[in-house]
Amino acid sequence: MAAQVFLFEDFGGATCMKANLINGAVSDSKTRSATANETVIPAEVAEQAAEEVEILHASVKAGTVAQIVVAVIAIIGLIYLLKLVLVTVLVSMLIAYVLESPVALLARWHVPRWVGSFSVVLLTLLLVLGLTYFSYNRALDFADALPQYSATLRNTLAEVRSRADKVAEQARSVVEAPKERQKPLPVRIEQTHGVTQLITENSGTLLESFMAISFVPFLVYFMLASKDHVHVSTVRLFPKEHRLLAHRTVGNISVMIRSYILANVTVGLGNAIICGAVFWYLGIQYFYFVGIISGFATLIPYLGVFLALLPPLAGGLGSLHKSGLLAIILTVIGMHVVTMNLVYPRVIGARLQLNPLAVSLSLLFWAWIWGAPGLILAIPLLGAFKIVCDHIDPLQGLGCWLGDSIKTR
Repeated sequence: MAAQVFLFEDFGGATCMKANLINGAVSDSKTRSATANETVIPAEVAEQAAEEVEILHASVKAGTVAQIVVAVIAIIGLIYLLKLVLVTVLVSMLIAYVLESPVALLARWHVPRWVGSFSVVLLTLLLVLGLTYFSYNRALDFADALPQYSATLRNTLAEVRSRADKVAEQARSVVEAPKERQKPLPVRIEQTHGVTQLITENSGTLLESFMAISFVPFLVYFMLASKDHVHVSTVRLFPKEHRLLAHRTVGNISVMIRSYILANVTVGLGNAIICGAVFWYLGIQYFYFVGIISGFATLIPYLGVFLALLPPLAGGLGSLHKSGLLAIILTVIGMHVVTMNLVYPRVIGARLQLNPLAVSLSLLFWAWIWGAPGLILAIPLLGAFKIVCDHIDPLQGLGCWLGDSIKTR
């Protein structure tokens, strides 16, 4: 019986070995047939499949570019629509950065931050109101004395107009043939717009501007009082693995804005001292006040030279002769040219590390979007954007283009 079992087991093992050999042969034949089928695929089919893959990748890239373009246009439109809100917030941030130093000094003297913030904002508001009241009184004095200057101004304008008409008549006589009889010129009578009508027509814009200005002290106070909370909360908006990078970016932006404001204040004070000295020598009334306005107005790109000329010309209209007016014009224009082309790039450009082309494009863009406030906010916005680009790997190339030096890796 045991021998039969042994024979049966031996027979079964042989059967299993035979079955395994058969299965191996079948699998080898299938593999060979699959390999033969793969080698049989035509080259045209492979090329067509590769072209379809390339077309798919191109369509995906085109769709991505289109989405980016639409997103950029939407963001620009949103920035334009939210002009009043964004300008108010950004101006409040700049003022908060200016007032941060005295608030931090009070905090070192163990003064609660909310008390220090309230005190500094209140003193600044009182100072601004005092300067506004002083400026308003000086404007009223100038308006009262304006009839005395009107004769001089009228004679000067008449002389300039007569010379211009004489030159135009001579040029017309050279270009045109002489006419026996001149045709009568049509006369248009236009009604002058008074101050009351001007205010009535622009009442909506003035009301919006007044509301925005009234929000500035409150925004500045809350920004100063809750600085630490806002900073920590802003960093915590990012994932944990990116919080350190976000902390460094926000810190660098803060340092950049402080350097920008400090450099502007330093350059503006220097210009104000020079302009005030020149205006004092020329005998302009309130030369110290006019010098401060003209000195800081020269820091505004493009429009600054015109804004800086108005106060001294108005102040010296009745007392200065042609040489004095010419001295004012040359002083203000010279200060603006030297500041914008020599002092500004060396003092401020070195801190922001921006190339002149990027600054010019930024000024053009923000002036188109926001007008005059855009000229003031364009440079700090560009500096903040460059810092963000420097800390994000995909945007480091753009940050390098905005900078004034090429980084070597």
